[in-house]
Amino acid sequence: MNKTFRTSNYTTFTIFEPKERLIFKLPYYPDRIVHHAIMNILEPIFVSTFINNTYSCIKGRGIHSAANAVKHALKDINNTTYCLKLDITKFYPSINHDILKLLLRKKFKDNNLLYLLDEIIESTDGVPIGNYLSQHLANFYLTYFDHWIKENKEVKYYFRYCDDLIILSKNKQYLHQLLFDIKQYLNINLKLKIKDNYQIFPVSKRGIDFVGYVFYHTHVLLRKSIKQNFKKAVKKNKNKKSIASYKGWAIHCNSKNLLKKLLDE
Repeated sequence: MNKTFRTSNYTTFTIFEPKERLIFKLPYYPDRIVHHAIMNILEPIFVSTFINNTYSCIKGRGIHSAANAVKHALKDINNTTYCLKLDITKFYPSINHDILKLLLRKKFKDNNLLYLLDEIIESTDGVPIGNYLSQHLANFYLTYFDHWIKENKEVKYYFRYCDDLIILSKNKQYLHQLLFDIKQYLNINLKLKIKDNYQIFPVSKRGIDFVGYVFYHTHVLLRKSIKQNFKKAVKKNKNKKSIASYKGWAIHCNSKNLLKKLLDE
């Protein structure tokens, strides 16, 4: 209320799985309490702006919800022949503070709230991975892009998990044109860039690697790296909680033979 809150100093550490990332950490008091207090109010407002096929860090819309949605879409075989798969270069560190604050001002008019959000946003470059508030701000940063995809571009089969995006279509040339338009939109409106490893491919030939699974029209497999880690966990006889976690991944795809082989040995 007195505008005296200041973000504490961050501590950082690096994780290497599933990929190398710098993680930021704030003390429980006062910062994490403040972030949770903010999200107690803002979370339902943020969620109300998200399209149905945005996932990650949303209650009831995690990995398995995303996987089920893709499975359902692939039942429409004729209109899901090809897949455009892409992700954003250094998404969290690349979030532009001025654009993020402008987007927040489109949604919120309370000056005290905006002051507090500005202070947290300006506490470090980009949006720090590890802050409780960051995952929601990152989702919100892309929400108007999501609406542009669904409403302006009229894309039927679009799915986003954080900064991993897939779009399904029956027309390969259409996906190439859409990729060009997406690059333009993200660069002009959000100052973001697409990684060069984007792919447009027939689903029947390669399968869609997304949220830990590889999706085909006829079946779903575990991602190779997860399957390998599952095997290692069983072989090393790791704790039951770890093995149960991998089993939880496996039961949501066509892994009957894998489970039998690993767990019956």
